[in-house]
Amino acid sequence: MAKERWGVAHIYSSENNTIIHITDITGAETIAVGSGGMVVNADRLEGSPTAAILAAKRAAALAKERGITGLHIKVRAPGGHNGPWIPGPGASAAIKTLAREGLKIGIIEDVTPTPHDGCRRKGGKRGRRV
Repeated sequence: MAKERWGVAHIYSSENNTIIHITDITGAETIAVGSGGMVVNADRLEGSPTAAILAAKRAAALAKERGITGLHIKVRAPGGHNGPWIPGPGASAAIKTLAREGLKIGIIEDVTPTPHDGCRRKGGKRGRRV
């Protein structure tokens, strides 16, 4: 039986783009990269699930070519003190595609940065008045 080789898929998904970055288990060596901007022509389509599927297929093919058989997945949204903390529409599509491409899925983890009451949100004392 062939030895399993695991990697880590870092998926950054916002409303505007989805980036899939596959590294070795330590995170030090990049194995494959795919993003929505690499596979579609129109800027407005970069964050779509279709672009995420194509980017994940591209990254999975490169990873399998380099001997990766399984992936632990880290999903990240923009986060921060004023960004959305929910991953964009491409995150779940990318995870499903990586699984369908024949890679084993280990742990799925959310690594979105969350503020610990550091910066004050914009909008002033009484908030944004429309």
